[in-house]
Amino acid sequence: MFNRKLQEIMESNFSKQKVALLLGARRVGKTELLETIYEKHKATTLWLNGEDADTATLLENRTEANYRKLLQGYNLLFIDEAQFIPDIARKVKLMIDTIKPLHIVITGSSAFDIVQMGEPLVGRTITYNMYPLAQMEWKQAENLLQTKQNLDDRLIYGSYPELSKIDTSEQKAAYLRELINTYLLKDILMFENIKNSQKLKDLLVLIAYQVGNEVSPHELGKQLGMSKNTVERYLDLLSKVFVIYSRSGYSSNLRKEVVKSKRWYFVDNGIRNGLINDFRPLAIRNDIGPLWEQYILAERIKYNSYKQNAVENYFWRTYDQQEIDLIEVKDTNLLAIECKWKDDKYKIPTAFAKAYPDATFQLINQGNYLEWIGG
Repeated sequence: MFNRKLQEIMESNFSKQKVALLLGARRVGKTELLETIYEKHKATTLWLNGEDADTATLLENRTEANYRKLLQGYNLLFIDEAQFIPDIARKVKLMIDTIKPLHIVITGSSAFDIVQMGEPLVGRTITYNMYPLAQMEWKQAENLLQTKQNLDDRLIYGSYPELSKIDTSEQKAAYLRELINTYLLKDILMFENIKNSQKLKDLLVLIAYQVGNEVSPHELGKQLGMSKNTVERYLDLLSKVFVIYSRSGYSSNLRKEVVKSKRWYFVDNGIRNGLINDFRPLAIRNDIGPLWEQYILAERIKYNSYKQNAVENYFWRTYDQQEIDLIEVKDTNLLAIECKWKDDKYKIPTAFAKAYPDATFQLINQGNYLEWIGG
């Protein structure tokens, strides 16, 4: 139904002698994307499934001669669920170093395992981050009027691909609850051998109620009965599996600027709302502002990622409470973005205007948001 934006980017790199690592949260469509690309290039592509015992047998003899024989007639190799193949990183390294031309794509259900595979392949990899559907992908299946009508749904239920096949609100909420309970934390629980997932969920719930605000690991630890170091480790792991991400404060060393705190956001609104079990309509909610800010920032991440815009992202705030939601830094250029659900007027903070007179400023609201997220 959807042409994923990563497909064109990945295909443009097939001529490079590289190993591509495809990363993303569970259920965002990594395997489906790989299958779509395979159907287009199957004449020159060998597909291996790491869960198939025959695949491990084929690759067991780690010699150039064995791999040349296996890859004869192919210049593309796709390995899905690669983490199940013993010593796969060294085997792939031998292939990419000795067999030319060759481009390898690796994906799997465990983000941790795939990242670890990249360590022996330093200098030989391309990393792709895949997200839930971006508005620039949704627009293939809807016109402008439908996009406007579907905005409330995106803010409440998010953008996981499976939601496009679900009609009722009750079924969407049920899907998200199942996603959270079955898939969301599975990587971390396996990687860290954590037997009780409740602490992770409790941590995420606390963050869900503080979206857009600075969060103190020390305070989170006090509420959860955990050490600050444990909280920070869990936050890092949750970031690596694409559940949440952080923003640091931007500063040019002005004394009044906040730089040590972080703000945490969810990659997808539906996951945030599922964790607090709140799928009420926007008309009766009191958290529309945070939902709107989180949605715009996540869509902007997808937009910049798929457009291959190399930007650094921050928030900006002073200790006297002047603030801006997003600062994008590209080279030496600053773009300041403030997200407002209804307001069409906003005055740029005086301290920011004085400190950064060359910065560009933009207010993002319902009237202009699509042009900023590629929709």
